[in-house]
Amino acid sequence: MARPLGVGVIGVGGIARTHFPGWKQSPHAEMVAFSDVNPVALERAGAVEGIEQLYARPEDLIHDPDVDIVDICTPNMFHAPLAIAALDAGKHVLCEKPLAPTPAEVRQMIEARDRSGKLLMTAQHFRFTGSAKAMKAEIDTGVLGEVYHARSWMLRRFGAPTGPGFVLRKNSGGGPCIDIGVHILDLTLWMMGHPRPVAVTGVTQDKLRRLPGAFSNWGGPIPSEWDVEEFAAAFVRLESGATLILEVSWLLNHDTQGEDMQMWLYGTAGGAHWPKNQILTTSNTTRQHYNTQLMDAEGGEPHAKECVAFAEAVASGAPSPVPAEQSLDVITILDALYRSAALGAEVRL
Repeated sequence: MARPLGVGVIGVGGIARTHFPGWKQSPHAEMVAFSDVNPVALERAGAVEGIEQLYARPEDLIHDPDVDIVDICTPNMFHAPLAIAALDAGKHVLCEKPLAPTPAEVRQMIEARDRSGKLLMTAQHFRFTGSAKAMKAEIDTGVLGEVYHARSWMLRRFGAPTGPGFVLRKNSGGGPCIDIGVHILDLTLWMMGHPRPVAVTGVTQDKLRRLPGAFSNWGGPIPSEWDVEEFAAAFVRLESGATLILEVSWLLNHDTQGEDMQMWLYGTAGGAHWPKNQILTTSNTTRQHYNTQLMDAEGGEPHAKECVAFAEAVASGAPSPVPAEQSLDVITILDALYRSAALGAEVRL
């Protein structure tokens, strides 16, 4: 039997902790090395997870011969250089979302993937929830007919992460648009069959963080050095003729206890709502409306599921579970949103 695939994780102090269980569950992989620029976080994670190969420099982990898969869990602006270096070193790469903050960087990552012949996957964990898998399978039967419009939002009521990895553009590349907008936008385009974007009109706002005493339920007072948006919205035209409305915010006077993430799809034969997982149809013959409740597919913690799925793809020679080309479309839209907001005009792609 071949040895398990060795996994090296770069950036072990945050989201990586949701990846660890997946690597431990996989029959095809095992964690063998960690790297982090914070020595305290590195030593703590190594002790908790029983990892002895600890690297202060990510390039040392990348060139470790025991590492077959590099799992990148760093702030956004470091994704592209680390992924490209890992791919060029002959490693497979699972990279946290967003794959990179700009389309140019994503294209460079795709080029590195093609040079190496290795797999590259974005960690879009919402695709691995039982509700999303069930909805996608149903939509793929054609139950909605031609999907011509979508509405998507991911909104928080004063739920901003306030660490420098999120609120400083030099680290993150943007605010909620890049942090959580990437989730619901990826899920919506995936459900729609990934029609290519052709034009975007976008706006950004930063009203509430500037008010006296502004705070986040997630991190206390708003940092004075915050230089990203708190709200973003877009109207997207797609090559299929369909349209999409996107809204995202970390700080909003919106009725939710935590996070309100919803998607509506409207087609010629029916509509759909996620995460309620309802299919809405109408019979013109009987003049009756019908709401069908879907059963969730096999569940499990989605961050863990994405790691298991990636290791399975590498071991079996299957394609990437989340192709980088699909992530490129997502980032192309978000980048155009920012450019449109700055210009005050529609951006053609």
